Amino acid sequence: MNTHELHYETITRLTTAISQCREQEEVAMITAESVKSALNAKGCCVFLVNRETGKLDLMGSSGLSREYLEKGPTHFKQAIKEAKDAVPIAIYDVMDDPRIEYPEEAKKEGISSLLGVPIVSQNKIIGALRVYTAKPWEFSQDDVTVVQAVALICGMAMDICRMYKGYKTSIEILKNMRDSSSFNVNKWTPYEGVPTSVSQSICDY
Repeated sequence: MNTHELHYETITRLTTAISQCREQEEVAMITAESVKSALNAKGCCVFLVNRETGKLDLMGSSGLSREYLEKGPTHFKQAIKEAKDAVPIAIYDVMDDPRIEYPEEAKKEGISSLLGVPIVSQNKIIGALRVYTAKPWEFSQDDVTVVQAVALICGMAMDICRMYKGYKTSIEILKNMRDSSSFNVNKWTPYEGVPTSVSQSICDY
């Protein structure tokens, strides 16, 4: 199987899998596992931007140790430098690049090279997809293109999950409102001593 066929198969399988997801964490895990497997990389991570903390929250990963994943916060402004203007960046040597926040931890983990691609939705950067390799790797244009395509699919799937969750929450709220306001409304009946015509006129109101 040649590279183009492999990439096509990866994107097809990924699209089919995440189309059935309803949670962003599921999308992230499937994406990370698919990219790692397709590129035979050491690992892959999917992050989403946390606008409140200014950090990237890890949503899913594959191939990396818990120790490395818990090395410290990944800051949005620093990480987004690798995805400025939605343009990916490949780092050949993680030990010799100022954009790497934790070079020593990366060395200990056995990471040599990194490819960072922005996850974009509705023309906004909502996260980042990172590919890590054990050996120095000069990522080819095909590698970058397929990871960009996967990141785009991931971004759309994340958006769909967010909307699905919003719709589900809205439906639950409406159901609770309906249940709490449910009561039996007794029909007006003529009062004793009150002419039927008068009580009827009251009912009309």
